[in-house]
Amino acid sequence: MSDARKVHIKSFGCQMNVYDARRMADTLARDGYAETAHAEEADLIILNTCHIREKAVEKVYSELGRLREMRAEAETRGRSQMIAVAGCVAQAEGKEIIRRAPSVRLVVGPQNIHRISELVARANNGEAVVDTEFAVEDKFEQLAAPKPEATRARGISAFVTVQEGCDKFCTFCVVPYTRGNEASRSVERILRETQTLLSQGVKEITLIGQNVNAYHGKGPEGRDWTLPRLIARLAEMPELLRIRYTTSHPRDMDDELIEAHRDIEKLMPFLHLPVQSGSDRILDEMNRKHTRAEYLKIIERARKARPDMAFSSDFIVGFPGETDQDFEDTLSLAREVGYAQCFTFKYSPRPGTPAADFGAQVPEEIKSERLYRLQELIEAQQHAFNLSCVGRELDVLFEKPGRHEGQIVGRSPYLQPVPVIAPSSIIGSVARVRVNELRTYSLIGELVAQPQISPTNNSAAEVNAFA
Repeated sequence: MSDARKVHIKSFGCQMNVYDARRMADTLARDGYAETAHAEEADLIILNTCHIREKAVEKVYSELGRLREMRAEAETRGRSQMIAVAGCVAQAEGKEIIRRAPSVRLVVGPQNIHRISELVARANNGEAVVDTEFAVEDKFEQLAAPKPEATRARGISAFVTVQEGCDKFCTFCVVPYTRGNEASRSVERILRETQTLLSQGVKEITLIGQNVNAYHGKGPEGRDWTLPRLIARLAEMPELLRIRYTTSHPRDMDDELIEAHRDIEKLMPFLHLPVQSGSDRILDEMNRKHTRAEYLKIIERARKARPDMAFSSDFIVGFPGETDQDFEDTLSLAREVGYAQCFTFKYSPRPGTPAADFGAQVPEEIKSERLYRLQELIEAQQHAFNLSCVGRELDVLFEKPGRHEGQIVGRSPYLQPVPVIAPSSIIGSVARVRVNELRTYSLIGELVAQPQISPTNNSAAEVNAFA
């Protein structure tokens, strides 16, 4: 293995990018590339980029400048390095990347990562390669049946892509332009990948998509399945202990999915449901296709179906035209829901999106002040939620050794880290923990029940049990 070529992948942005990075690494492993955490050791360096935030392109070019210098230094020592750019900035910029950064030999959009081996081979032959054609169906075909020896588990939890792209066209968002229209993987392909992961020790999967609850993948009988039906089928796999999904759109949060939280024990009671603003006027300007009242009704229905449900969300402050009253509406919505955690951002114009051309852009100092106030509220809510867990008993999925001797760290149903003193044999199992103390964001507890051990199944026969 010491003679193997090495690949270093640096990922920015969303969970989809994390998943894509892992699949590129898995595919390249078949070609003899071993992953390395150190770029200077790599024969192939891939920047897997995100275009969702302001100055994303500039950050990529800055990173490429640093890599160009490192590559030149490596060449003085007789080592060659290939630099590639993948992800949404690659999709948006295309050939411009190679024009501005000639040290880059490969540019590949997110829909074409399944061709990474072929593209790297072409670049190794001296060709400057750019592949940014939309081909999500082709990508899903190649993601159909990963080879177990090339899909390496990286822990107890794993992401599984079920859907990509978005048809909602929010006015602030680049996803429809960089990831394309909504497309869903077939049930068979998802089950095959999940079973491969389970055979390698994964116990929890998170189903991911830009608009995951719009999932409509082809079932084995030829009809489309919904996300809750897919979740119900996955829950039948005995090795799988926990199921999550993200990111959802309120417009697609129907009764069937809410009832799945009530009826499927393996589906965690934690829902990430971005609202973006509490102002109906701003929601309309954002083209969010839901109102404040509709969003709050979803929260109410979910809590009724699953009383222990907790929520997280995304908020954008300082959207063009946002007034003080609009922002106060956002604060009041956050107070009404009471979130366990949230992601909060200042609005930043994304080239090519409608909102980038809107008038009445909010001054930067006002956006910063509003972001501070919202973050202060959300942090207080998160602390209150974490504090409410003290004295409770929670089921914890244990993942890895902790920092201290004899300590094992797991995650609660709400993704909080929970360290306890326990034997390492507990890793990969769910055990009941009494929470005794809160330290920053961690729940300190002790075991109160023996762990729930799931069976391990390495049989290929189970992979074909789709019905």
